[in-house]
Amino acid sequence: MKIGLVGFSGSGKSTVFQWLTGVKPDPAKIQHGQVGDTKVPDARLDALSAHFKPKKTTYAHITFLDTPGLLADDRKDNSRRLGILRESAGLVIILDGYSRNDLAAQLRRFREEILFADLEIVTNRIERLQTQLKKPKAAKDREADEAELALMQRIAASLESGQGAAAMGLTEDEEKAVRSFQLLTLKPEMVLVNRGDSEALKNKLPADLLALASGALQAAPKLELELEELPPEERAAFMADLGLKESDRGDVLRRIFYGMGRIVFFTVGEDECRAWPIPRGATAVEGAGQIHTDLAKNFVRAEVVSYEDFQNCHFQMKEAKAKGVHRLEGKTYIVQDGDIMHIL
Repeated sequence: MKIGLVGFSGSGKSTVFQWLTGVKPDPAKIQHGQVGDTKVPDARLDALSAHFKPKKTTYAHITFLDTPGLLADDRKDNSRRLGILRESAGLVIILDGYSRNDLAAQLRRFREEILFADLEIVTNRIERLQTQLKKPKAAKDREADEAELALMQRIAASLESGQGAAAMGLTEDEEKAVRSFQLLTLKPEMVLVNRGDSEALKNKLPADLLALASGALQAAPKLELELEELPPEERAAFMADLGLKESDRGDVLRRIFYGMGRIVFFTVGEDECRAWPIPRGATAVEGAGQIHTDLAKNFVRAEVVSYEDFQNCHFQMKEAKAKGVHRLEGKTYIVQDGDIMHIL
């Protein structure tokens, strides 16, 4: 899963990128999109690995894409900068929380930029379709173009009114029809307020920001990066002085992962314990396809036990079966976060 880190210049976006990935920002690479990969910490997988002692433990991963910050005073190049993000599965919007800038105003301004960028793409497509419809063509092709034109005009009207495409409630077929345009306003988003110090973290996020983004997060990445450079003993002392118990990094990664509509199921054994990321709402056969296409093609059933039940059975499958919490599920079973599955 590739997630774009976005925001205005000066928001500290590249600092957040380094904090989340451990990759130092390269100004030359950021101009075209710099990537960094990181695992999503999971205490459940840690416990499973400690029990099974496998040769390999594989966590869910997020690939972050760092991009050039948007310009607040000159938006001419902003569409190009945002265009780098179109291949991403979702957006994490970084807000400047260390100056006196209004956080809600920053978010509204950023959303205006992605509305404008999407409107440019949709308007260009409308013009092309209108030109195509002036030419002679088969009735079937004309009907398809007219249907697409009507859809694009609806989306354009929504964008012009200040509503993103996601707010339209597009049908599955309509989303498929516009998928190739990679509209930014259709992508899931998270908001991360970049704080400058630990004191600011004690303050609640303002109500007007939470009204716009109820799941907004806050963290102090620059401070945490500075603490990581200290020897362990000094780091612990500094964190105690600052009232910090542990890094926020793991929690932020988990919240971004789940905020993008993903969950994990586990496969376990002596060879490997692994977390498999899938979209929330995926079926057992779709989960099997993440492991291997042949498992989906030849799917018979899935042996399933939830992590919590397995933990309560002391990680013993015999005990799970004896207590009736180990069960067989078919193709249409909706996988739950933390399920341990064996595909047959």
